[in-house]
Amino acid sequence: MNKDVFKTNNGVKISFTGEVQKQNIVKMVENCATGSCDCMSDETKAKISNMEVSGQDGEVSLNLTGNISKEEIESALAKSSVINDSPCC
Repeated sequence: MNKDVFKTNNGVKISFTGEVQKQNIVKMVENCATGSCDCMSDETKAKISNMEVSGQDGEVSLNLTGNISKEEIESALAKSSVINDSPCC
């Protein structure tokens, strides 16, 4: 799976391509929204006002709205078990 993180006018966009299933990205977002993961700090989570998943298996986008940096999101992605099989989200 490839992950590309881009800064946007209103937040950050992550594009997942390759072997990615949309349901896994939705699960990652749900875990984050319900506090079921420790991938990002509470401070970073508080900065996100909206999370929206779009696309289809093989090409999924995640748009995060809020005053967040590309680096904060790249750090959180590196810790996510849903997409990395590590012991986190």
